[in-house]
Order: sequence, then structure tokens, then C-alpha cells
Amino acid sequence: MNSLLPQSKNQKIINFLVDKKFRFSRHLLFIVGFLLVIYSSTFASNYYGVYRYYVILLLFVVFVLKTYINIYILVPKFFFKGYYILYLLLLTILVYVGINIIGQSLDMFFEKYRIANPRHFGENIRRSYEGLIVVVPIIMMTTTLKLFQKWIEDNRQISELKNLTFSMEINELKNQINPHFLFNMLNNVKTLIRKDPEIATDVIMKLSDFLRYQLYENNEEKTPVSSELKFLANFLDLEKIRQENLNVVIETEANKSELNSTYIPPNLFTTFVENAIKHSVNLNGEATYIKVKVSIIDNHLHFVCLNSLDPNYIIPNNKFKGLGLPNITRRLELLYGKMYTLNIESTKDEYVVNLIIPI
Repeated sequence: MNSLLPQSKNQKIINFLVDKKFRFSRHLLFIVGFLLVIYSSTFASNYYGVYRYYVILLLFVVFVLKTYINIYILVPKFFFKGYYILYLLLLTILVYVGINIIGQSLDMFFEKYRIANPRHFGENIRRSYEGLIVVVPIIMMTTTLKLFQKWIEDNRQISELKNLTFSMEINELKNQINPHFLFNMLNNVKTLIRKDPEIATDVIMKLSDFLRYQLYENNEEKTPVSSELKFLANFLDLEKIRQENLNVVIETEANKSELNSTYIPPNLFTTFVENAIKHSVNLNGEATYIKVKVSIIDNHLHFVCLNSLDPNYIIPNNKFKGLGLPNITRRLELLYGKMYTLNIESTKDEYVVNLIIPI
């Protein structure tokens, strides 16, 4: 039990430093602590009467402003994005401007309230040095805390993404590559061998590519868009054997080099296509369709999947959404944060998915 106690305390400290629910407490602790440091410093004691507190307020406001500009503007906008030299330059300018504002304000408004002490050469340099002694450790401490928060958050997202990906892979193995599906495909191939051996050969090749993609490329972190589209084409072609009235169209508004050099997580579109297959069945045996369109515009990949709906077949909301869409939505959030767009629209005759992701 003794070994568990320190770990519990450490976890509480980490939670206090990174959890959003403690944000107000963290800021309050910082402001009060910083105010006490300035109040107890010898610098402010060089001024008498109420003007000492005015000086304390001046120092407090300027230093707090510099600190918050650093942690909410300079660190996320420059340091986190890899502009380290520019960040150091802007931070140096920020510190220099802050110290000069304090120095000029003290000379202009508070010099006559200063306790009489003999002025000597280099006092401004000494005052600047004292300002650096105070502000630099505080900025370093807050920057380090911001880095620690980002590191913790990134680790949490990576861990959650791994767990979600594992869960999705298990569900795919259960729902996509199942004995019933393979049994139907092999029976169809058996029939085609007798009727049309050439088509049967083509189907076997597509089935081989389908299985290869699931067994090998699906385990990779990322795969070319061209491979993903080829997988979807094989998947839909195999489905057309089972649904003779199904029409499939896959369009791309990008050249082959773009499709081969653009990488995305594998099976990112599979859930949407599965949904389209599941809900494109017509009860009267009329022709149905599934259309997939992929384009690359301004460093973003646009994916559109639409399918026909039977107006006479009403699908309950829980079945229509299924379990796959919440999982893929969460996966998109973990992969792209707020940088993706997913719009799903359903009309009486058609169901449309529009996905935009950065590349």
C-alpha cells in the first residue's frame, strides 16, 4: 500500500496541472502566487505610501500580460508549430518591451515618490537585470507547463486512438470478412465457372485483392488513396454479383500521381460504403445505385458517397445509423481534431455522405 500512495499523489498533481476542470484553480493559484512574489520583493519597497501599491499593480499587470501572451499566443501559434527561432525572437521582443514599459512608467509617474536613495550610473541596467531575474523563470515555468499539458493530451489521444482502432479492426473482421460472405462469393464463382469462365477468373482476382488488402494493408498506419479506392471498387464489384440490379460508379477528380502519393488511414471510407450497400436494397427489385466520388482540392481530400433509397422501405433511426458511424466519427475526431468536415443528409430517395479531410 505504501508503493501506491506516491503514485496516487502524483496522479492528483498531474490531473490538477492538465485537466480542464482545474483551469480556474490553476490560474487563481498562479495569479495569487505571482502577486505575493511581487509584494514581497524589495523592488516595490523603494516607493513610499500608497504609491508602493501602484508600483506593485503596474509590475503585476505587465508581467501577467507578458506571461499570458506567451502561453496563449506565442507558444501555440509558433512554438508548437515548429517556428522555434521566430518564437524566441518574439519572446525576446515581448520581454524587452515589457521591461521598458515598466522602466518608462516608473520614471514618468513614480520617480518623485521614490524613497530617496543615491542614483548611480548603471541603475537602469540593474533594474532591467532585476526584471529579467523575475520574468524569465516565470515564463520558462509556464511554457514548460504548457508543453507538459500538450504532451499529456497527445499521449491520451494516441492511447484512445489505438484502442478505438483495435476495436474497429475486430468489428471489421467479424462483420466484413465472415464465413457467410465468403461462402456466398465462392458459390457465385462456382456458378460463373460453368456459365462464363472469364468473368469467374476476374471475380477470383478481385476477391484475392479484397482479402489481401484486409489481411495486409489494413494493418498499416496509412495507405495510398489509390489502394483504398481499388479496395472499394473490388468490394462493390463483388457485391454486384449478389445484387444484379446494383449500379456502381466510382469517380476521381485527381491524377494517378496524386492518388498514389496521398496517404490516408486504411478503411477510412469502408463504413460509409457498407452503409450504402446495406440501405440501397430495393424491395421491388428495381435498379439501385451507389456513387463514390473522390477529389483533391487545396490540400484537402473530398469524399462523397451517395446511394439510392427505397421510399417504401422505412429504416428505423437506430438501424440507419448503425454502430459503425459513431465509431468512424470518433476516429475522425482523434485523427483530425476539428480539421475535418462530415455532413450526412438523407432524403426520401437518397442518402448522401460528404467528408472533407486534410492531407
